Amino acid sequence: MPVRLLHHCQQIERGLGRKRSVMVKGPRTIDIDILLHGRAVIETPQLMIPHAAMHERRFVLEPLAELAPDLKHPVLMRSMRDLLADTAGQQTRKTGIQLSIPGA
Repeated sequence: MPVRLLHHCQQIERGLGRKRSVMVKGPRTIDIDILLHGRAVIETPQLMIPHAAMHERRFVLEPLAELAPDLKHPVLMRSMRDLLADTAGQQTRKTGIQLSIPGA
């Protein structure tokens, strides 16, 4: 199921104009990441769940902690609220951008 979700996300990215290049972590038109999939822990060359760096990124943890503050990271076994507290030095800002996905 997570692999099907990954393929669907990549299809959406392509539809929105993303071109994959050789450069890893370079600038992208759009980037859809799968952060969690229930309590699954998956490590393959194509897919890593939970997302490898999600616990280090305030812009990821802030909305997660708002939606599910007690949700536990399936590897670190710490809540989103606690992980968010670890990123206190990082700055984020809400933009109010809304995404509309054709056909969704």
